[in-house]
Amino acid sequence: MTSLIRLELTRALRNRKFLFFSVIYPAALFLLIAGSASNTAKVDGTGLTLPTYMMVSMASFGALTAALTGNSERIAKERESGWTRQLRLTTLPGRGYVLAKTASAAVVSLPSIVVVFAVAALVKGVRLDAWQWLLLTAAIWAGSLVFAALGVALGYAATGDAVRPITMITYFGLSILGGLWMPTTTFPGWLQDIAKWVPTHAYAALGRAIEQSELPHASDAAVLVVSFALFTGGAAWLYRKDTLKA
Repeated sequence: MTSLIRLELTRALRNRKFLFFSVIYPAALFLLIAGSASNTAKVDGTGLTLPTYMMVSMASFGALTAALTGNSERIAKERESGWTRQLRLTTLPGRGYVLAKTASAAVVSLPSIVVVFAVAALVKGVRLDAWQWLLLTAAIWAGSLVFAALGVALGYAATGDAVRPITMITYFGLSILGGLWMPTTTFPGWLQDIAKWVPTHAYAALGRAIEQSELPHASDAAVLVVSFALFTGGAAWLYRKDTLKA
C-alpha cells in the first residue's frame, strides 16, 4: 500500500494543470474578491473582515478542489482502463486503494491551504495568533477528507465520459451553496436555510469559528460527520458493487 501511495503522490504532483487549479487558482480568486476590499470593513452577521472571511472560504475551496476533482476523474478513468482490476489481482486490499487515493488528495490539498493563508497574511495583512493558524490549517486539512470520500464515490458511480460533468456540477454546487465564493448572508432567507445543511457551509464555518476564538457549532460538526459517513458508506458500497461486476 505504501508503494501505491507513493505512486499516487508522484502522479498528482506531476500534473501541472491539476496543481494550478488546486493550489494557485484559490489564491488568485482570493485576491480577485478581497484584493481591493477594506481591511477593516466587516461582513454582515459575522464580525469578520472580508479578507479574513474569504481567506477561510478560499482555503476551503482549494482543499475541496484537490480532494474532490482529483479523485473522481482519476478513479473513473482507471476503472475503464482496467487498472483497478489489475490491482485486485495483487495482495493490495480494497481499502488500501481507497486510502491511497485519499492520502494523495490530502497531501495536494495542504499546499493550497498554506498558499491562501500566505497570500492573505502578506497582501491583505490578515493577522491571527499562532495557535489559530495551526488549528485552522489542521481543521481545513482534516475536513477535506469528507470531500475526498465524495470524490471516491463519484469515481465509482460514473463512467469516464460522464464523471467530469457530474463532478463539475457537484463541485460548483457545493462551492456556491456553501458560501465559499460569497457570504451566505447575501443569500435570500430561504437559500440561507438550505445552505446550513450543505457540508461545505459547515466546513468553512469551522474555520471561521477558530478565527473568532469560538467553539464550532454542534450543528456544523454534525453535518460534517453525517456527510463523511454517507460519502464513505457510499464509496464502500460502490466499490464492492464494482468488484462484483468485474
